[in-house]
Parts: sequence; structure tokens; C-alpha cells
Amino acid sequence: MGYLSSIFNSFSWISGDIAIDLGTANTLLWVKGKGVMINEPSIVARSVHDGKIVAVGNEAKAMMGRTHRDLETIRPLQDGVIADFDMTDGMLQGFIRKININRLARPLMVICVPSGITEVERRAVKDSGQRANAREVFLIEEPVAAAIGIGLDISKPIGNIIVDIGGGTTEIAVIALNGVVTKETIRIAGDEMDEAIVQWFRNEHKLDIGLPTSEVIKKSVGSAMRMQTGTITVKGRDLVSGIPKTIEVSSDEIRQALKETVNIIVEAVKKALERTPPELASDILDRGIIMTGGGSMLKGIDQ
Repeated sequence: MGYLSSIFNSFSWISGDIAIDLGTANTLLWVKGKGVMINEPSIVARSVHDGKIVAVGNEAKAMMGRTHRDLETIRPLQDGVIADFDMTDGMLQGFIRKININRLARPLMVICVPSGITEVERRAVKDSGQRANAREVFLIEEPVAAAIGIGLDISKPIGNIIVDIGGGTTEIAVIALNGVVTKETIRIAGDEMDEAIVQWFRNEHKLDIGLPTSEVIKKSVGSAMRMQTGTITVKGRDLVSGIPKTIEVSSDEIRQALKETVNIIVEAVKKALERTPPELASDILDRGIIMTGGGSMLKGIDQ
């Protein structure tokens, strides 16, 4: 309770204070008085020779699969942890430069981070915020931030369960009295759904597709439950002949491709519920499960 109180007591609510959701798949920047100013992929394009960052966010994503040998695109955060400290710092600085804040203002900064990161990683994220001229930097775990963001009063002795399906991790947390009572984190989330679709096309149709194409397929016809049947035309490279190929697949097929990944997420939710105290479990039965994160947009996963 003390830590959360210190955040809100320090947050002056003057124009320029910043909240950042540093996610594996996407990063969001919100500025007091202006709203969400950045909602872009957590991707960096850099020079292979000297590591210099040439683009971040949307510009870097547009280069994926299209770079030459002197340029590469990377995700600095993978599976809910920081895989590359320098690139994470550079990406964060790049996003902050995009919003063009008044550097004389010295904003307070609240950064939302995966609950699985280490103390070393937490320190690195804080340092990155301070290099952006923040007067003070607070870190808050993603499930707690999600609960506050949707308007839950987490200070009450009432149990709420948050299932946050991000890009690299799924985080399940039971929250009450300003704290996390029990949590379960797995490195299976939206990125693994995309990869499962890629592998399914390779195995079932001998067709090689990229992750951006896989993501489009998931959003268009992907589902966790049997829904109204739809189809999508997919272009890729034939693994046998090596030439471009176009096929049509149904939503039922994509559901099968995602079945194993979805089942793992469901089992993780069950584990968290099994460790929840009975009184809080009763609250959850009454209030239901709250789902957040990009992965929760998969059709039927709430059922």
C-alpha cells in the first residue's frame, strides 16, 4: 500500500508527467494533458556494424523481413524480460524524443513493467527513465497497472483476478488490499500464438510465412473457440519449390493451430485459482475474470 500511495502522492498531475507501458510487443506513452501519444511496436532497427539505432517503433517494424545485411531488426524485450539492455534504453529514449516534451519540465515518470523482470532489469529501466530527465521514476507491475487502469479499487479487501496476455508473457494475478496475493507468469502469449501459426503452415501446407503475416491471420480469423467459420487468403513461399504460393485457409484450421497455446494459458489461470485463498476465490466467482493485453483480443478466449 505504501509504494502505490507514494506513486500517486508524487504524481503532480501537471502537464508533462508521463506514464509508460513497456511491453514485449508494444510500448505506450501517455502524457498528462495530452493522452496516449505513442502506441507502437517494441522493435528497434540497428546497424549491424556499430549497433547504432536507425529506427524504433512503427518505422522499425516496417523494415522487418526487408532489411539488407548491414541492418537488422530486433525486439529488445523477449518473453517478458529485457533481452538487450542497451537497445531497450535506446528504444525508450527514441520514443520519448518522439513526443517532444519540454525537457525543462523534468516530468515524473511511471513505467509499467513485466512482473518477471529481475532487480537488475528494474534498475536498468529506472536508469533509462532518469536519463530522459525524469525528476523521479516509479515502476509498477503490469497486472496491478491494468487493474488500476480499468478503475478497480484495489485497496479494498475484495479479490480480483487479472489475466494479462501480452506479447511475450501471460501474467495472472489475484489482487486485494493494494497487493498481489498470488500470481502465475508463463512465457506463452501473443508472440507464441504467432509462432504457432507459422509452424502450422510449415507443417500442414509446406508454406513459409513471416511473423507479420501470422499476426494478420490471427487477428482476422484466429479464435480460441469454434466461432462463425471464415476464410483468409495467405501468401507465402512454397518450401518444396521455393516459389511464391497462395492458399486459402479456414478459421477452423487456425483454431487448431492455436489450440495448444491457448490450453497452456488456460492451465496457468487454473493454477493461480488453485492457490487463491477461499474467501478471495468466492469474490472472483462473483466478479469474474478480468482480461487485458493484446492477446486477450483473440476471439473466444474469454469463454
